[in-house]
Amino acid sequence: MLEVKKLCTGYGRIQVLWDIDFAVGENEIVALVGPNGSGKTTLLRAITGMIPVKSGSVDFLGESIKGQSIEEIVSRGIAHVPEGRRLFPGLTVRENLILGAWRTKETSVDHVVDLFPRLGERLNQIAGSMSGGEQQMCAIARGLMSKPNLIVIDELSLGLAPVVVDEIIQALPSIAESGTSILMVDQDVDAALTIATNAYVLEAGHCVLSGKASDLLADPRVQESYLGVG
Repeated sequence: MLEVKKLCTGYGRIQVLWDIDFAVGENEIVALVGPNGSGKTTLLRAITGMIPVKSGSVDFLGESIKGQSIEEIVSRGIAHVPEGRRLFPGLTVRENLILGAWRTKETSVDHVVDLFPRLGERLNQIAGSMSGGEQQMCAIARGLMSKPNLIVIDELSLGLAPVVVDEIIQALPSIAESGTSILMVDQDVDAALTIATNAYVLEAGHCVLSGKASDLLADPRVQESYLGVG
């Protein structure tokens, strides 16, 4: 579905990523993990058109999306849930959700409320008055409103209570099985590798490890560096 080859990018003259290769298949959950400053957010931004790709290729559903605008990339079926959620805090939950469906003009919120029942209880609540976890659910649900082929989620669990993270994580397989693949960045490496199909480890702008998430979870290097084992 998504194939990235030899991607290099950064900000102005500062290069952040070097020769990144990875792929996301249909119905997959793919995790990007690594320390702060390793380039994970930059990689997501490059894929979704927020910053330009300096070299390399980004293909989605068999066609290049390199150099396309954010609007064009969204129209092709990619949704981006940014770090910090970026909801419209003065609008209701329902209004935030419907804004996420501008591509399809969908007005029914039933399919996302089924994933996150807590939102169904808060549809008329002002989004900015909800807890951080509820806002993250709303941000993910907003991204799903257009029924994208791929949803990109940056820092899924940052600053959230573990019980809320568990609730969100448990919804991810249903999302993938329904036809929306997931590319996620999460500081909770254990949770990310437990739920993901495949994973990639970034360090200092380079991909240093990749493979099945279950294999990486058992890798002594990952356990020592990110899980405090060893």
